[in-house]
Amino acid sequence: MKFLSRLCIVALMAVAPLYASAADAPADPARQTPWGLYLTAPEAAAMKEERGDAVLFVDVRDPVEIMFTGFADAVDVNVPFLLSNTAAWNDAKSVFAMEPNPDFATAIEAALVARGLDKTAPVILMCRSGGERGAPSAKALEPFGFAKVYVVVDGFEGGTSKTEPGNPVRNLDGWKNSGLPWGYKLDRDKIWFRK
Repeated sequence: MKFLSRLCIVALMAVAPLYASAADAPADPARQTPWGLYLTAPEAAAMKEERGDAVLFVDVRDPVEIMFTGFADAVDVNVPFLLSNTAAWNDAKSVFAMEPNPDFATAIEAALVARGLDKTAPVILMCRSGGERGAPSAKALEPFGFAKVYVVVDGFEGGTSKTEPGNPVRNLDGWKNSGLPWGYKLDRDKIWFRK
């Protein structure tokens, strides 16, 4: 009986690291994080479903972007990593300038505290496609002592399909394209408001 118990413990220990980071690390170093914890959108949904309020799920997109592209039901809170500045222009990208949210880390910590959690609790970060804001937002949390920060590698809208030349569409993966619950109606209690 003791042997069987030990065997079960060893088996669980072998499987545990697989759950900790089920998605492969992105090939691009800019999309990698100090924790090395990555999830696909379905894996993030499963983790949130299994662990519930013991995990903080954060959408790091600008709230105006969320208003037009939709919001995942499972997300606990929207804390944008970057905020649109409609008074400034980014010539290189032909878009409005994006500026760091100076309250990003403190707002994430406040969201944890509001749920009775601390920085040892897992935090899942999701941006549009898992690229430009996912890993950078995680890296911004590193100096503040967060223990486990996961990034959703395919984001909310997923990657772009190049099947239609000149007209790429975000339909490869991501929360929206994985059949996970989402909608356009926003929950005011979850959305970020500028101070």
